[in-house]
Amino acid sequence: MNTKTLLAGTALALMATSTLAQDSGLLVLDYPGFEEPAYHTAYLEKNGDEPTFSFFGDEDEAFQKIRSGFRADIAHICAGSVTKWAESGILEEWDTSKIDAYDDLDSNLTGTDVAATDGVYFIPTDFGSTAIGYNPDEVPAEDVASLEVFKNPKYTGRMSLPDNVDDAYALAYLATGVTNWTEATDAQFEAASNWLREVHPNLRTYWTDPAELAQLMASGEILISWAWNETFPTMVAEKRPFAFQRTAKEGSSLWLCGYVNLKDGQGSEDKAYDYINAMLAPSSAMPLLENGFGTSNKAALTSEITEDELKAAGLEPIDAPVLAQLPMSNELRERQNETFELIKAGF
Repeated sequence: MNTKTLLAGTALALMATSTLAQDSGLLVLDYPGFEEPAYHTAYLEKNGDEPTFSFFGDEDEAFQKIRSGFRADIAHICAGSVTKWAESGILEEWDTSKIDAYDDLDSNLTGTDVAATDGVYFIPTDFGSTAIGYNPDEVPAEDVASLEVFKNPKYTGRMSLPDNVDDAYALAYLATGVTNWTEATDAQFEAASNWLREVHPNLRTYWTDPAELAQLMASGEILISWAWNETFPTMVAEKRPFAFQRTAKEGSSLWLCGYVNLKDGQGSEDKAYDYINAMLAPSSAMPLLENGFGTSNKAALTSEITEDELKAAGLEPIDAPVLAQLPMSNELRERQNETFELIKAGF
């Protein structure tokens, strides 16, 4: 996917091409916000300084940046991009024996072990959920019991979807009965695309970041949206009417992000592993959760965070179908990108 981060408006967007220089021994290519020291305190404790960070706005920008010759040591991307990056030849495998929490990575979050491929090119570190966010003062719970609410004429002009192809297709696949997009057939892709076409005229807008969605919901312009879990605690903290429906009969989605090991990095390989170990350390679990992310380290998740805290963040285990936004073929990803742009343009 393009992003599942705390891109909270223009200030962070302006940082997208900047570099924050600290430890010259490790250059991390990342989204703005993930330079937060609390996410990797163990790295600072071991190495005495923060890594150097370079920021990007979305993963396609980061990919082109690397292909154009920019040299970083590791990059933070989400699972849907892994196949494209691996097939391009810009990655090298991780040595899982150097990753302390590798055996504790929670494959049950997605129903599969996303790190277990022919070569381990991706180490998941953070996850979140996407589901129906709605105003419970205006929308009865029974109306959001199904994803078909996005076709309900009662809410025409009061609904929104993310301007994010992975999230949009996760919704559409779920709505048309698909919970594993890695095995989607041509017919299933067409069904999902047609569902999005039907929904498009009902939307007021496509939101681009959580801050924009929160503003739209708070103003009352939007009553129902396909939303990231981080909007839930934000709205609750502001005492805004907001509920998060992850158990619609067709289900909801989980996204998973992590780090890839870039070829031709000029920094220290040992420090790259120090950084991954720090991100997955128990000390990082609560800081990540406070900003809307779950740690992929199941042991840390259960030892550091209560079930009530997970529920408050919209990340608790659920009894409903889940579509995990796992790596897909590059061909399918490109078809989805092209078709989504056409749908947004009204075609």
